[in-house]
Amino acid sequence: MPSSSLIWLLAGSVLCLTELFLPSAFVAFMMGISALIVGLLSYSGIGNLWIQVAVWLFLSTTLIILSRRFLQPRRRKSPIQDAVIGETLTEILPGQVGRVLYEGNSWRAKCDDHKISLPPQQTVYVVRREGTTLIVMPDYFLS
Repeated sequence: MPSSSLIWLLAGSVLCLTELFLPSAFVAFMMGISALIVGLLSYSGIGNLWIQVAVWLFLSTTLIILSRRFLQPRRRKSPIQDAVIGETLTEILPGQVGRVLYEGNSWRAKCDDHKISLPPQQTVYVVRREGTTLIVMPDYFLS
């Protein structure tokens, strides 16, 4: 019967190779690396299988969390912060949604202040974006 260190090394190799053929956002790769480390540790003397499994689970979880933290793509700055002026196409009643012409396109928009009504053809500043809805304020309010 093969030793536990050989089984851990084979399992680690299979998991690492699995990542090549079935990409899983480095989950299988990190689990494979953990299995390889446990295989080396078991070769050096950790004999209890339950301790090996606990070490493998701890290492796998830690490496997966660290890989998520360091390998996630950086979020790009939203282009909405570059151009902030728009014009209302429809009246925006307090707390309601209307339409705003922004960067040549018609967008859903709400006023940031739920007590203000915005008439059509009113120049507005885009404060932020929530999904596909722009949050706007009238230009006279922010000046």
